[in-house]
Amino acid sequence: MNHSISDINSIKSLNYCVIVPTYNNHKTLTRVLDSVLEYTTNVIIINDGSTDSTAEILKKYSNLTQIHHSKNAGKGIALQNGFRKALELNFDYAITIDSDGQHFASDIPSFIDEINANGEALLIGSRNMTQENVPKKSSFGNKFSNFWFWFETGTKLEDTQSGYRLYPLQKIPKNYFTNKFEFEIEVIVRTAWKGIAVKNIPIQVLYDPTERVSHFRPFRDFTRISILNTILVAIAIFYIKPIRFFLSLKKKGIKKFVLENILHHDDSNLKKSLSITLGVFIGVAPFWGFQTIIVLFLAIFFKLNKLIAFAFSNVSFPIFIPFIIYGSLKTGSYFVRTGKPLLLDTSMTLADVESNVTQYLIGSFVLATIMSIIFGLFGYFLLTIFSASKSKK
Repeated sequence: MNHSISDINSIKSLNYCVIVPTYNNHKTLTRVLDSVLEYTTNVIIINDGSTDSTAEILKKYSNLTQIHHSKNAGKGIALQNGFRKALELNFDYAITIDSDGQHFASDIPSFIDEINANGEALLIGSRNMTQENVPKKSSFGNKFSNFWFWFETGTKLEDTQSGYRLYPLQKIPKNYFTNKFEFEIEVIVRTAWKGIAVKNIPIQVLYDPTERVSHFRPFRDFTRISILNTILVAIAIFYIKPIRFFLSLKKKGIKKFVLENILHHDDSNLKKSLSITLGVFIGVAPFWGFQTIIVLFLAIFFKLNKLIAFAFSNVSFPIFIPFIIYGSLKTGSYFVRTGKPLLLDTSMTLADVESNVTQYLIGSFVLATIMSIIFGLFGYFLLTIFSASKSKK
C-alpha cells in the first residue's frame, strides 16, 4: 500500500506503539497485523489465552513484542499488560486496535493528526452505528454507555465503546479495579476525571458476520458494566462533582464564580431561578445524605442548571444544619396538634427530635417550600435587574 507524504510525516511525528489484544480471532489476526505493519513496527501483541491457532500464527511475527497469557484473563487485563509493556519501552502513546477485523489500520494517521493538531487527549474512534450489518445490541449498548459516560463526566460523546483508541500513557490511571470488557469504560471515565480531554474522531468500521467473532456475553458482561456504572455514578455524585464545585469556587472566589456561572450563563433567568428553587428545596427538605444525587437527577430530568441547583442545595452545609432543624421544628409546631409541640431550647436532646419526628418532617417540607419560593423569587428579581442593567451598557 502506498501512503501519502502527509501520512508518512504524521506517522513519524509521534512516539507511539500499537497494542493488539487478541483472543480466538485466528480468521482475521493475520490481516490486522499485516495492515498495522504498513504503518509501524512498534507493535505489542497480547495473546489472551487463545485456544485456536493464534499461537501458531504469531510465530510468523517473532520480531514483534508479544505477551502470552496461559489462560484467558479478560480484555482489561490484556490492555493493562500492554500499557505496562509500552511504558517499559518508553512510548508516550498507545493506539489499541481490535483483532476481529472491524477496524482499519489506515485510520492510524487520523489519531496522530488529531494529537498533533489539538494536543494531548484520549481519543476514541467513533463508528457509524447506522451502517449495514451493525448488530442492534451494539447500537443500543453504545447509546447506553454514552449516556452514563456523560452523566459521570459531563462530556458528550458519540461512541464510548469502540476499542480503536489512542491513550496518552503518562496521563491515564496506573491502577484499575476491572479486568474484562468494562475496563474500557473505567479507563475513560477516570481519565476524564483527571482533567484529560476524552474525544471522538471518525473512523471506518467493518462488520462482517462471516469473520467477526464476538466474545461479549450479554447477561454477564452487561451486569458487570451496570455494577461499574453504579459505582462510578456514586463516586461522581458524592465525590468528584462536589470536589470540582468547591475547587472552582475556591479558585475563582465567590464574586467571580457567581458572575461567570450564574449571571453570565446562557440559561434564561427563569431557568436559573427555578434551579435556585430546586436547590434550596432539596437542601432544606429531610433528604440528608442524598441531597446531591437527588438534586442532580432532578436538575437533569427537568433540564435545569445543574451547577446552580447543586450550589444552592448546599444551604444544608453543616454549619447551617442546626438552624434548618430549628426552623423545621418551629414550623412543624404550627401543624402538629397532638401532644406538646417541641420547640428548640437548651434542654432539647436528639431523643426529643426522634420522638417528634412527625413535627420535624412536616415542618421541614413546609419550610423547604417556603424558603425555595423566597430564594427563587428573589433570585429571579436580582437576575432580571442584572440583565436589564447589562443590556443598557
